[in-house]
Amino acid sequence: MAKETKARYSDEELDNFRKLIDEKIKKAQADLELLRSAYMNDGNNGTDDTSPTFKAFEEGSETMSKEANTQLAIRQEKFIRDLRNAMIRIENKTYGVCRVTGKLINKKRLLLVPHATLSIEAKNMQK
Repeated sequence: MAKETKARYSDEELDNFRKLIDEKIKKAQADLELLRSAYMNDGNNGTDDTSPTFKAFEEGSETMSKEANTQLAIRQEKFIRDLRNAMIRIENKTYGVCRVTGKLINKKRLLLVPHATLSIEAKNMQK
């Protein structure tokens, strides 16, 4: 059996991941606020003086847009929750350890998907 090189990421590496995730959380929260304001905005778009046909189209489009923004907001909330869970794993020093294989998740993968809990190997086993 091959010898494991590392059981976990170093404190310095974890600190770098913490900074990356913290920035992603801040951006995600700002994006979420934009989405919330978009689907909660019930003001009109100045269609009061236009034809009734256009108004009906505008209202239908607005409803679809609100539904889409609501779905995006739900996904964004899940993303923020996953990032916060990653921060907890950093504090516990278990961040970057695959929950299936117990091996370290590739650093490049964590830089792209910082909330990942599965290695590529484990993801492929799910298929």
